[in-house]
Amino acid sequence: MKELTTYYTNKNILFKEIKQVTPKELDSRKKIDIYAATTIDSKFYAIFIVDSKSRFIRKNADDLMELCEKLSTYLDHNFKKKELLISSPLCSKAKEYLKQNDWSVRVDFM
Repeated sequence: MKELTTYYTNKNILFKEIKQVTPKELDSRKKIDIYAATTIDSKFYAIFIVDSKSRFIRKNADDLMELCEKLSTYLDHNFKKKELLISSPLCSKAKEYLKQNDWSVRVDFM
């Protein structure tokens, strides 16, 4: 979590609260880190961190959006900002698909 706060502090985004949600709580078996965060100016972030060796493809993007919906119902909150922090190779179609659905994709995390 320290890397996450440092990363966002360097981008001039300060969180007053960060809560980690395990994929098991959302009935998922994926290897993904999930955070629900609130900034100082009350913007709500859903942050997903993917670190895998294989390429992130369009099917993974569908799974990620489904996971975000589960997170919204689990925490009973609709997130304003949805972010994917990724260190593995990213398919251009998956990136474009996420951007069309109001996601921001950051590949410079790790």
